[in-house]
Amino acid sequence: MPVKEKTIVPQAGWIPLFVCLALVFALIAVIPVGASIGGGFGALLIILAVAGILCGLIGLFGLMAIAPNDSRVLLLFGEYKGTTVETGFFWVNPFYSKKKVSLRIRNFETGSSTSPEQKDAAGQILKNKTRTSGKPSKVNDRDGNPIDISAVVVWKVTDTAEALFEVDDYEDFVAVQSEAALRSLATRYPYDSEDHEVSLRGSTDEICNKLREDIQERLADAGVTVSESRISHLAYAPEIAAAMLQRQQAGAIVAARTKIVDGAVGMVDMALEHLNRDNIVDLDPQQRATLVSNLLVILCSDRHAQPVVQASS
Repeated sequence: MPVKEKTIVPQAGWIPLFVCLALVFALIAVIPVGASIGGGFGALLIILAVAGILCGLIGLFGLMAIAPNDSRVLLLFGEYKGTTVETGFFWVNPFYSKKKVSLRIRNFETGSSTSPEQKDAAGQILKNKTRTSGKPSKVNDRDGNPIDISAVVVWKVTDTAEALFEVDDYEDFVAVQSEAALRSLATRYPYDSEDHEVSLRGSTDEICNKLREDIQERLADAGVTVSESRISHLAYAPEIAAAMLQRQQAGAIVAARTKIVDGAVGMVDMALEHLNRDNIVDLDPQQRATLVSNLLVILCSDRHAQPVVQASS
C-alpha cells in the first residue's frame, strides 16, 4: 500500500532550547556540590546530575530549523510519523530521524548524467553531486527518420512520503522516466508533416503538452508533479541532415512556384475579362492564346521580362 504524506505541525523550538540549556548548565553546577558532599548521597547526586545533563543534550537533538520551501520527513525507528512543511524553528522527539526534502521547483534537461557525491570514511563530502549538461537523444521518428531530440522538464516534489518511500532515488527516477517518455513520444509522431497532421516540428505546443502528460503519468507514484516540459532541441541526425535540408528546400520551392502559378493564372483571367468587358480589343483564339502565353511567361519567370518591340508589320 502506498505511503501517503501526513502533515504535522510540531511545537516551537525556543522554549525547549532554553529548557535544555538551562538544565545542562544547572546540573553542571550540581556536580561540584555533589563532590563536596561526598558519601553515598553525593555520589547519587552526581549520577543524577550526569543523567540529567545527558537528557538535556539529547533533547537538543530534537531542534530543527526549516527554511522556506523545505520540509522534514520524520521517522521513529523506521516508522513514518509525518512531514513538517512549516517554516520556522521547531522541536520534535529527539529520537526522530529527520530527512530533508526540498519542495523547490527544479528543472533539468534530458540526456544529462549525474555523478553521485563522494564521502570519506568520516562522512565528510569530498565531491558534491554534479549533473552534466544535457545531450540530445538519437531516436527514430514515426517515419523511421533518425532525429536528435531533447527536452527541459520543470518539476517539484508534492508528496514527500511517496518521493522517499515509493522509489529508491526520486531525482534519478524523474530523469530516467522523462528520458523514456521523450523517446516514446518521438516514435509516435513524424518530424514534419505536409498534410497538417500533428508533427514534432509543426505542433510544438501540442507535443509539449502531450510530453508533460506522459511524464506525469510515469511519475504518478513518485510524489512528483511536472509543471512544464518543453522541447529544447530538435533536428535531423547529422547523417541525414543534408538530404533532409535539400528535401525541405525542394518542398519550399515547389510551394512557392505553386503559389506563383495560381496568382499568375488569376491575373491572366482578370486581364482577359477586363479586355472583353470594356471592348478594348477584339482577340481571335490564336491571339488570345499568344497573349495568355506571354503573360504567363512574364508573371511566372524568376527574372525581369525583356520586351521585344516589333519594328515592322
